[in-house]
This record gives sequence, C-alpha cells and structure tokens, in this order.
Amino acid sequence: MYPSRILRATHGKPNITGFDIRKFVQSAGQPKYDPWERAEAWRYHGIFSRWNRLGRAFPGLGIATFAFVIYVAIENRYLKDKHHGEEHHGEEPHGEEKEHH
Repeated sequence: MYPSRILRATHGKPNITGFDIRKFVQSAGQPKYDPWERAEAWRYHGIFSRWNRLGRAFPGLGIATFAFVIYVAIENRYLKDKHHGEEHHGEEPHGEEKEHH
C-alpha cells in the first residue's frame, strides 16, 4: 500500500479497498498477555542488565581511571620541575632578542 493512501485513510476519506487504518491500529495494540514475556525476562535482569553489560565491555576502566587520577595528583604535588620558567644559561629571556651587527 502506498504511504499516500495510508495518510488519506487517517484523515477521514474512505479507502477504495475498504481497509480502515484506525481499526487496524486499535486492534494491533499491546497484547494483554505476552506468552514470551517470561522467556525474554532473562535478557534484562541479572548479569545481562544494561549496567552489567556496559561494565563488562570495558573491564578495568574504573580502576585505571582511579589510578590515573592519583598519578596526576601526585605528579602535580610532588614531582614539579623546580627550574621550570627560569632562564637557562646562555639563553635570552623570551621576548627580547639580541641584535646581530
């Protein structure tokens, strides 16, 4: 069936085939009892839940992130370069250039 016919059927114009889309949509709603509900429930609970699947996709990510944060904190606190920003011997300060004659 063409989409234009479906659109015309929803706006009240009768379909030439006698197919009423509104009745079809109402009858095709969610069933009151799903016979496969119990059989499909295992996919969304326990070790197969969304959170557990995400955690198993990246094993060690949490511990690695924690270790990296600790390393960066220790490096910034205790391992700073004491001569950073000072002038080195034989070099001119930034912004001042020697004139060559």
